[in-house]
Amino acid sequence: QVQLVESGGGLVQAGGSLRLSCAANIRTLGSYSLGWFRQDSGKEREFVAAISAIGGRTLFADSVKGRFTISGDDAKNTIYLQMNNLKPEDTAVYYCASSPRRYTASGDSTEYTYWGQGTQVTVSS
Repeated sequence: QVQLVESGGGLVQAGGSLRLSCAANIRTLGSYSLGWFRQDSGKEREFVAAISAIGGRTLFADSVKGRFTISGDDAKNTIYLQMNNLKPEDTAVYYCASSPRRYTASGDSTEYTYWGQGTQVTVSS
């Protein structure tokens, strides 16, 4: 079973940056594709970014393109979400998740089988 733990959230002013981490209990990069999703209170969960296990393909939501990047450190079994030029609308709980579809960076949450507990990101205006 894959266990995922997010960290790095916090309070930041608009225009600032944060880097979220998602640490796994097993080797993930190369074995599982990984994605980031977010959910603000009263809203549906939405896709943010994903990276495929094979080939390192990436996919980003239109709302974060050019501002967010996703990367991984195989030695640490960790993926990162670098978030720059943050906006108040980026405020949400951010979750990472793993998918067994190794060749796909997917924005479909139903393809992800294991989820972390989430980390809160709050962007003040």
